[in-house]
Parts: sequence; structure tokens; C-alpha cells
Amino acid sequence: MKEFIIIGAGQSGLSMAYNLSQQNKDYLILDANDCIGAPWLKRWDSLTLFTPTEYNHLPGMKFPFPKGYYPNKYEVADYLKSYVEHYTIPIEFNQKITAVTKVNGIFEITSATTKYKAKQVIIATGPFHTPYTPPCHVDIAEGVTQLHSENYKNPSQLQDGDCLVVGAGDSGVQILSEIADTGRTAYFSGTDQIKAIPQTFLGKTLWWWFTKIGFLSVNRYSKIGQWLSKGVQPVIGTDVKSLLAKENVIHMGRTLSAEKETITFQKGSISTIKNIIWATGFKPNFFWIDGISFDEMNYPSNYRGVSNDVEGLYFIGLPWLYTRGSATLGGVYKDADYLMKYISNNKVAA
Repeated sequence: MKEFIIIGAGQSGLSMAYNLSQQNKDYLILDANDCIGAPWLKRWDSLTLFTPTEYNHLPGMKFPFPKGYYPNKYEVADYLKSYVEHYTIPIEFNQKITAVTKVNGIFEITSATTKYKAKQVIIATGPFHTPYTPPCHVDIAEGVTQLHSENYKNPSQLQDGDCLVVGAGDSGVQILSEIADTGRTAYFSGTDQIKAIPQTFLGKTLWWWFTKIGFLSVNRYSKIGQWLSKGVQPVIGTDVKSLLAKENVIHMGRTLSAEKETITFQKGSISTIKNIIWATGFKPNFFWIDGISFDEMNYPSNYRGVSNDVEGLYFIGLPWLYTRGSATLGGVYKDADYLMKYISNNKVAA
């Protein structure tokens, strides 16, 4: 039996591992993937971070690139691998956890092959679990290539012909831009009232300004934090106005329905679409954890990562766990520090 088990070996889990190592705690990380950085490597090939190097450090180890540089997904994955090697963090891979239950004061953590036990458990699986695709996708002809953004890598996956991108978030507009650059007709489904902000302003990075004005330190329990956390997040770094003005980019409004080759939108119907990228986000899934309640977004009920329902159970890496930076590569350390202090000051009865 371990003193702590962390579920998830992304930046959140590694930040907690660092803190536990510093306190000489007996812990283990369990991860569903086969290697460190796998969730980053699964994303589209041209992905780069919105945050420059100086805002991407995990505790105890700086991100090894010059200030002002925007790392790509491969460099993030390599950094996480180096972090694990540097601190000799114990991880068991290919362990997708299907149940967490507390029995007689001890947590039982179950995967398809193994059952683990621990006195305390830290859930660090992040917010993106189940890809969401609108129900009408099942009514579309089999000959149309359909990919969720989770599985999109680059335009070579697409067949010849027109492409539809659905979704007005960062993923949607970045993928739309890449596909439009191939010269094919790119239809766009989603609002055209997208709030977009540049990565740099007056010679300084966006994150420099965010730090100066205190945006990243506003907490979710303040009036400003409540307003910000419930609002639509702006697209960062893409000139959306110029993108939508391109001749081969056609805005169709919301997707309403589909019947074989014909897809109907607010602005009409199209029958020439051969490819669809669903950049429609993810739904959280924490229903495999026994005994917890959920908020209106189906995230576990907690205060700053401490479960409101189960003693000895903690969460880290959720959007707005405490601030806007809670789920970011360079911001998660603050929540990890808080949880470590809480754990140190509160002995859990076993």
C-alpha cells in the first residue's frame, strides 16, 4: 500500500510528484498512456503553446528554451520526459483507472489488470476526457471523412474536396487556418463573433500583460473570477477577422442537421463537403470515482482541489481550480504548493 497514489502523469501529476518527493513521501503515479507526453503528441502536428518559455516552468526545473519562444508539442513532451528522468518519478504506464473507492479508510484504485491501495489519492487526469461530437454526425454519409480534433494531425488525413470545420474555439480556428492554407474550400460552422487577442501587444507577450494586471491571480471565488470563469474564453494568437475574410473560407453559422451528403446550417445547406473536423470540445468524466458530488459542469465538488465529499481525495489540473492559470503548464505549481501545504497540515485518518 502506498501513502499516496497520483492518477495522471501530465504536468499536474508531475507537479504534485515533485512536492511529494521533496517531502520524502511514498507515492506512485498511474497513467493510462504508454509514455510521458503522450496526450501532447496525440494533438495536431502544428500545435504550439500560447505561452512563451518563461511561463512554462514546472517546479524545480526550467523549460529549456530562450525567453519569448513558443514551444511546439514535441518540445513540451520532451520537457516532461526530462522532468521525470531528472527527479526519478515512479510511474506505471498503461494503467487506465476504472474505479476509485474508499473502503474502511483505505482507497482501492482499480485498473483493467491491477488493484492498488493508498491512504490518499490525487486525481490529476486533467479536464479533457470524452470527445464531444454533435448527435447529427451519425446522419452523415459514410463516404464523408469525419475526425474529432483529438484525432486530427494534419491535412494529409483528408480526402480531396471541400472541408468543414465545426467549432469556434482555439482548436477550431487554428485547424481552419491550416486547412484554408491548402487552398481547398473550407466551410466554418460556429459563431463569427469570436473574441480574439494577439500573442503580443506593444512589444510584450500577452502573458506578461496578464501577469502585470493580475489577470492570472484572480481567483474563481471573487466576483471578477466568477464572471471570467463563466465567460467564453477568447481565441489567442489567430487573426480571426483575416481568416474569415479569405475567399476560400465560408462561414455557415451553426450546424443544424444532416442527411447523408447534405448538411444544413443557419446560412443554408451544402452537399459538396467531403471532410469534417469536429473541434467541438470534450466532456469531463469523473464518474468512476465513488462517493463524490459534482458541480454544474460535471467537475468534482471541491475547494482548491480538496474534495468536499471524501477525506484524503484531491484534484489538480482542472480549469479554474482556483485561478485562470490552474490548468496551464506554468501555473499548476501554485495549486500543487497549496495542496502540499494542506496535506502536510491535515493528517488523514486511516
